[in-house]
Amino acid sequence: MATTHPKPEAASGARLTEGPIAKTLFVFSLPILLGNVLQTLNGSINAIWVGRLLGETALAATSNANFLMFFLISLSFGISMASVILLGQNLGARRMQEAKKVVGTSTSFFFILSVITGALGVAFSSLILELLDTPAEAMDMAIIYTRIMFAGTPLMFGFNLVMAVMRGAGDSTTPFWFLLLATVLDIGLNPLLIRGAGPLPEMGIAGSATAALIANFISLILLMIWLYARKYFLRITWSELHLLRMDWRIIHLTIRKGIPMGLNMVIVSLANLLLIQIVNGFGTEAAAAFGIANQIASYVQMPALAIGGAVTSMAAQNIGAGRWDRVNRITGVGIGFNVLLTGALVLVLLAFNRETVSLFVAEGGAIEIGMHINNVTLWSFIIFGIFNVQAGVVRSAGAVMAPLVFAFISLMVIRTPLAAWLGHAFGLDAVWWCFPASFTMAALLNTFYYKYGGWRKARLLEKAGSA
Repeated sequence: MATTHPKPEAASGARLTEGPIAKTLFVFSLPILLGNVLQTLNGSINAIWVGRLLGETALAATSNANFLMFFLISLSFGISMASVILLGQNLGARRMQEAKKVVGTSTSFFFILSVITGALGVAFSSLILELLDTPAEAMDMAIIYTRIMFAGTPLMFGFNLVMAVMRGAGDSTTPFWFLLLATVLDIGLNPLLIRGAGPLPEMGIAGSATAALIANFISLILLMIWLYARKYFLRITWSELHLLRMDWRIIHLTIRKGIPMGLNMVIVSLANLLLIQIVNGFGTEAAAAFGIANQIASYVQMPALAIGGAVTSMAAQNIGAGRWDRVNRITGVGIGFNVLLTGALVLVLLAFNRETVSLFVAEGGAIEIGMHINNVTLWSFIIFGIFNVQAGVVRSAGAVMAPLVFAFISLMVIRTPLAAWLGHAFGLDAVWWCFPASFTMAALLNTFYYKYGGWRKARLLEKAGSA
C-alpha cells in the first residue's frame, strides 16, 4: 500500500466530510455508543461479580481503585486525544504521509508513557489510597487491585490507542467488534478467577484485575493481526519502521495541545477523588453507594460521550478539509441527538431505580443512598452532554485552553467546595446537588465561548506542516 493514498475516505471506509450530517453522525456514532455500552456493561457486571462474591468492602475497594487509576492515566489520554485530532485534520486535508507519521510517533511515544505511568501507579498506589481516606477495611484489597491494573497499563494504552486511531480515521465499526471480544472475555473470566474453577486458582479481588489484563491482551493481539492481514491503510509496514522514531515536531505539538486536554481530565478525576474523599468520610455504605451510582451514571453518559467522540472526529476532518459550513451543523445535530438519547435513558433508569441499584448489592443501606444519588444527579447529565459536544468541536480545531478553564471553574470552584459545604451543613443527602450545579456552569460557559470565542481561528494543521 502506498503511503500517499489520495483519498483516505476510500481506504478506511470513512466519509466524514461528505453526505448528510445527521445520517453520517448517527452511523458513525452508533458503534461508538455500543462500544461505550460494552465498556460500561463490562465494568458494571464485574462490579456485580465483586459485590456479590466478595461483598460491599470489596466493592468499595474497587471504586476507590478505579478513581485512582483514572486520575493517574488522564494526562496520557489527553495527549492521545491531541494525536487523534491531528490525525483527523491531516486525513481531512488528504495529507497521508503526515497522518502515518502521527501514527508512528504516537505509537512509540505512548508506549514509553504507558510504562512510566504503570510504574508510577504500582509504586505509589498505596500512598495515594491512604491520602484518599480509603476505608481501612477496604485498603488491602484496593492496593492489590490497583497494582495489578497498573501493571497492565501498556496493554490498556495500546488497545485504546489503536481503537482511537481507527475512529479518528473514520472507522468506528471495527474497534467495536474487538471491544466486544474483550468485554466477553473479561466478564467470563471474572467469576472464574475470583472464585477459582478447575485448574484456575482462587484469586479473590486480584482475579477481577487479572481478568481485565488477559482480555485486553488477547483482543489487542487479534486486532493487530486483523489490521495487518487486511493491509489497513494506516498500518506501519516493515519498510516504514523509521516512522516509529519519534518526530519531535509532532510530539511538541501533541504535548502542547494535549497537556491542556490531559489537565482537563486530571481536573475531572481530581474532583472525583476529592468527592470520594468527602463521601468516604460518611462510611463504607456511602462509598459503596457512590461506586454504584457512578456505574449507573456511566450508562447515562454513554450517548454524550459517543456523540462527543463522533463530532470530534467529524469536525476535525471537516476542519482539515476546510468545510466550516458543516462544522456548525455537526454541533447542532450532535446536541439534538444527545438530548433525545440521554433524556430517554434517564427516564428509563429512574423508572427502575431500585431494581437497578439492587443489581449491585442484595441488601444494605447502600441501596437507599444509591437511589437518592440517582434521583438528584441523573437528569443533569443531559446538561453535561451539551457541554461535551460543544467542547469536542472546539477542541477539534485545536483550541484547548477554554474547555480546561471551564472545567476548572465548574469542578474545582463550584462542585468540590459546594459538595464539602453541603455535606457539612446538611448531611450526605445534600452532597449530590453539586452535580447539576457544576454541569450547568460548564454548559453556560462553553456555550458562550462557542458562540463568541475565537476558537475557529486555531490552526493546528498549519503548525504541524510548517515545522
